[in-house]
Amino acid sequence: MSDITAKINRIEELVEKLNQASEAYYNGKDEIMSNFEWDAMFDELTALEEETGHILRNSPTQTAGYESENGKREEHEFSALSLAKTKKVDELVKWAEDYPIWLSWKLDGCTLVLTYDDGKLVKILTRGNGMVGTNITHLKTAMKGFPLEIDYKGHLVVRGEATISYSDFAIINDMVEDEDEKYANPRNLAAGTLNLDDVEEVKNRRVHFYAFTLVHMDDPMVSWGDRMQFLEDMKFTVVDREKGDANSLPQMIENWTKRVESGKMDLPVDGLVICYDDTDYASTGSVTGHHATRAGYAFKWKDESVESRLRYIEWSCAVSTISPVAVFEPVQIEGTTVSRASLCNLSEIERLGVGRECTLEVIKANKIIPKCIAVKDAVGEVEIPSECPVCKAVTKIHTSASGTKTLHCTNPDCTAKNVKKFSRFVSKNGMDMDGLSVQTVLRFINEGYIKEFADLFDLPSHFNAISEMDGFGEKSCENMGKAIEKSRDVHPVNFIYALCIPMIGIDAAKKIVGTVGFEGFLERLEEGIGFEDIDGIGEEKSNSVLHWYENLTNQNSLKHLIEVVNIQKVEKTNTENGRCVGLTFVITGDVHHFKNRDEFKAYVEAEGGKVAGSVSGKTNYLVNNDVESTSSKNKKAKSLGIPIISEDTFLEMFGG
Repeated sequence: MSDITAKINRIEELVEKLNQASEAYYNGKDEIMSNFEWDAMFDELTALEEETGHILRNSPTQTAGYESENGKREEHEFSALSLAKTKKVDELVKWAEDYPIWLSWKLDGCTLVLTYDDGKLVKILTRGNGMVGTNITHLKTAMKGFPLEIDYKGHLVVRGEATISYSDFAIINDMVEDEDEKYANPRNLAAGTLNLDDVEEVKNRRVHFYAFTLVHMDDPMVSWGDRMQFLEDMKFTVVDREKGDANSLPQMIENWTKRVESGKMDLPVDGLVICYDDTDYASTGSVTGHHATRAGYAFKWKDESVESRLRYIEWSCAVSTISPVAVFEPVQIEGTTVSRASLCNLSEIERLGVGRECTLEVIKANKIIPKCIAVKDAVGEVEIPSECPVCKAVTKIHTSASGTKTLHCTNPDCTAKNVKKFSRFVSKNGMDMDGLSVQTVLRFINEGYIKEFADLFDLPSHFNAISEMDGFGEKSCENMGKAIEKSRDVHPVNFIYALCIPMIGIDAAKKIVGTVGFEGFLERLEEGIGFEDIDGIGEEKSNSVLHWYENLTNQNSLKHLIEVVNIQKVEKTNTENGRCVGLTFVITGDVHHFKNRDEFKAYVEAEGGKVAGSVSGKTNYLVNNDVESTSSKNKKAKSLGIPIISEDTFLEMFGG
């Protein structure tokens, strides 16, 4: 085989592998390879194409992305071309020329294009292949970061990135019971989420849109910076940005890189973007492949890889899955000490070739998440645990339809499977244990420190051991201890919510406490007396409470909790003579007298009124401090003849 033939064969092999990875990348499927591996293959492909002149039509160097599998396809009004990329700062400086430029984040999510006409959002398209995207307008109320209505009445097209933060990703992924449905990273979760049809499910995934360019508006506005400020004024969430020039660019990049390396970035980013402030000049460039040469230039960091010797594999149970974590000799990567990296599942162990003893090559993906990308000098096979690290029940290996192998605990009552309940227990609406994240609680469960809710209050007895754990120390234990002590003093409404009784949320807990008090709640549980006589509870919720208490485990959990917390004494609420009896309010916009809308709602309910989420014929008053607003709620209220009052007017009429 000639040298040129071998190179052409390699090109075809790389194109196939990269396209398979892109298809998974853009559709929220199992990750086939890391960004580090993808970039290395892409760079190799680019070099081979330049050397041989052999470029396939479906080469990723010629395409802008990968078209989604689901939904109705529509052609983009303005092509959503991808940006040329570099890892060299001097190439960015050269590109900037003598023009003012802007630096912003290259967010790692899913690009969306929003279209507005006559002040209303009329269409949302995914980027797809850059020419044709998928219409997901039905999800417009499920995402945050953009308004449904704007003051501008002309034709407006906005492009931005739909992302999920690292903290939200961790919480959501930990709640996924089936390991086969877990996501590799926030971008993977965002892509999978935007393929869903269920608006409520998408809403639960906390997708946030960040506008990164105003593609078109009818009125002339040349400055990119002015355009972004315009979007901000229209209530879009806009990507962070900084203005500069070729001279200041290297220092700007260094400063922004340090922000990522600090570990405080909650948004997933995989690089930086520079663009010209002069959008007219930016539009004069040519198109090479699927890159507009002056539309912008993306900068990607060079991933620093470090080798370290594997010490052991730690097995952590979450929900129903037991996941492997590589623990290796501590190494310095990107300025921080790293000693742990997730191995995801059994299939990843096999793919990498991890042995009982081996050397790992590790990077910090996007400068944040430690990731093992290669293995060498492997000896022996990894020992798969035969029992759950939490409850010691027998484990089993499950192979999904896609071939992914995962390890599972067979005990349906394993403490780790109740992580959702612990998440609710420590939440702000529950016991409000500040700083105790789901991941932290899960680690303590796996260490055997937590088996039931009351054990959380005994964590200080384990602080000597916890302070030696990776990611903890004396200061974090001190802060944790303060949060635990503070949470001991709890309002009965929050306490009942924290018990995780099915169908009993904050509102139901308020009704129970307001009507019978906390002591009455306990008495009814003991005597088996229902709660259906309480307004707003009903037979179904009442039965749910009694059925929950019939479980001996729940009884013991409640008993142990009452022994270690202080339930605040509150008076039962008599709303019969309240100032808002028989009235229904809708509260919208910012409030200034009450701390927030939740406190406002609590006052209305304490005075016998109701608060609804939307305006209807049953609404008596719409409370909006911007009485003259042209919002959809104000318009609906006016059309129905419902009075729109400010917060001050409400207080004059109903006290407070």
